[in-house]
Amino acid sequence: MASITLQGSAISTNGELPAVGSTAPDFKLVNGELADVSLADYAGKKKLLNIVPSLDTPVCATSTKRFNDYASQHDDSVMLMIAADLPFAMSRFCSAEGADNVISLSLMRSKAFAKDYGVLIQDGPLAGITARAVVVLDADNKVIYTELVPEIAQEPDYDAAIAALN
Repeated sequence: MASITLQGSAISTNGELPAVGSTAPDFKLVNGELADVSLADYAGKKKLLNIVPSLDTPVCATSTKRFNDYASQHDDSVMLMIAADLPFAMSRFCSAEGADNVISLSLMRSKAFAKDYGVLIQDGPLAGITARAVVVLDADNKVIYTELVPEIAQEPDYDAAIAALN
């Protein structure tokens, strides 16, 4: 279990992020076309998992746009925006914000991803959705970088995450 804060109040996640050097847990998430996707759908590419509570918040929106900008110039990587939002809402957000270089994925059908990656919030007003985190995987799904953002209202370390992709 990890401790983070929400506007200064302590809350807990269900576990820890996957260890750097380990193989990332596979997942089944839902894309904008309501299809299930897994790590195999992005085989051979480096992957940045931007795990957020909801795309419909200012910090989540900012991080999605920042990673979208990076993705527009790097086709060897995929940027996966993962949240509890419904796929329809995620698609609407990405369309409205011009975030067409990222892939939004929803926990709609299962919270197994949040549990397996140790980011499921256990208590407080956001219990049941994900903490803010970034996990970077190489083309073989080996974990090469992780960040559990200590304060949910804080942005991730973009430079460190992008450096891990390079």
